[in-house]
Amino acid sequence: MPKRKLTGTIISNKMQKTVVVLVESRKEHPKYKKMVKSHKKYKAHAEEAFLEGDRVVIEECRPLSKEKKWKVTEKITEAKKQEDEAEPKEEE
Repeated sequence: MPKRKLTGTIISNKMQKTVVVLVESRKEHPKYKKMVKSHKKYKAHAEEAFLEGDRVVIEECRPLSKEKKWKVTEKITEAKKQEDEAEPKEEE
């Protein structure tokens, strides 16, 4: 059976070797035919250090803990840095 792969955004990296990934999906409502957004959070194992806002691909794996059944396989895009944090302004 092939392993499932999902794409999402990292919303938390405060744990050791674990990140929380938000995966959004769009489905059509059966009666009203309107596209509806839904989202789900997954805890994934990450050997590397990732930042909040990074887009990543997660893959299903064997259970690593009670809630962690996914692992991060690749980084698609990096998080955008805010201007205030990137360059501190010097006032004279």
